Amino acid sequence: MSMMVSLLSGVCIGIGVVALIVGSLGLVRLPDLYSRTHAVGMMDTAGVGFIILGLILHEGLTLISFKLALIGIFLFFTSPIATHAVAQVAYRSGLKPVLDENADEKGKGS
Repeated sequence: MSMMVSLLSGVCIGIGVVALIVGSLGLVRLPDLYSRTHAVGMMDTAGVGFIILGLILHEGLTLISFKLALIGIFLFFTSPIATHAVAQVAYRSGLKPVLDENADEKGKGS
């Protein structure tokens, strides 16, 4: 049973790390602030959630698990709100999203 719990917690932590790496690549590769905040906001919440879930599984039913769950709940609610606030300030400041100029031409050719 202990081996199964260790394996499951390792898988959860691994999924979380992969999600954070994908979010980091989105931060580097995407063209504008809105796309970047979307990629980072989604992957940050998912990645940290899986890492915390893996740590809770690894620790078992203790006070540390309860504290980790509280941290996870806090991050689950605050990360999307912070991302939305950054995007809203950028929009109100006049930052326009990067649009594909060739999108109309691609649609006409079909």
